[in-house]
Amino acid sequence: MEKIKSKTIVFITGAYVSNRCWDDWNRYFQRQGYTTVAPSWPQKEGDPAALRGRQPNMALAAVDLPQVLDSYISAIKKLPEKPILIGHSFGGMITQVLLNKGYGVAGVAIHAVPPKGVFPYEINFLKSNTAALGFFSTVNTTYLMPFKTWQFAFTNGMSLAEQQTSYEQLTIPESRRAIRGALSNEAKVDFKKPQGPLLILAGSEDQCIPPGLCERVYARYNNSSVVDFKLKKRNHYVLGLPTWKEDADEILQWITQH
Repeated sequence: MEKIKSKTIVFITGAYVSNRCWDDWNRYFQRQGYTTVAPSWPQKEGDPAALRGRQPNMALAAVDLPQVLDSYISAIKKLPEKPILIGHSFGGMITQVLLNKGYGVAGVAIHAVPPKGVFPYEINFLKSNTAALGFFSTVNTTYLMPFKTWQFAFTNGMSLAEQQTSYEQLTIPESRRAIRGALSNEAKVDFKKPQGPLLILAGSEDQCIPPGLCERVYARYNNSSVVDFKLKKRNHYVLGLPTWKEDADEILQWITQH
């Protein structure tokens, strides 16, 4: 296997939150000599408070998964080299799809939504995400995660003050169409297809994406490529926890090893 030579990273944001969740990660990897970008999803650019003020947002409600994928592919094509892809949650699923299609030299899927083909039957996953899918709601309105769901799905185990601050800083409305795209063929990967190295990270305290779900995705990969799995004591707010730099250090070490 050819070693990873790219010094460019694309951070791929998950659902429900602003791309500002990557601010510390951008600065960290830039200090390590990487060029980094963290594009927002279509119609999700701007200040989180302002975006919440537009709820319901008809333009955002119209965004589907193919548009989200195309926006990242367009950003990747503008880069001087094929990048390393690092995604969280729904962005971790997108990372796997784009890596599988050859748009990255390597991928890191952090507490990732499963690609199509791995059915998420875990109760905590369903409790965290079913409302966003909106099977009994119209897809023509956006979904804003309620604070109580944020407490359960993202920030369980944290203080009330930390939960409130993180909610105000990051949560934004979401397109139900895009979320439902996780059930479509657009979210499918060929688990037998050779691809760049992939690291799958899971959190033992994650209620939004339970660790067993991540492990089942890892077990599905059956190819000649490097696919690694790591489990740590983290909730779904992993990118903003005090331990984020420790996780970034380990990801950098993994990239360097490969």
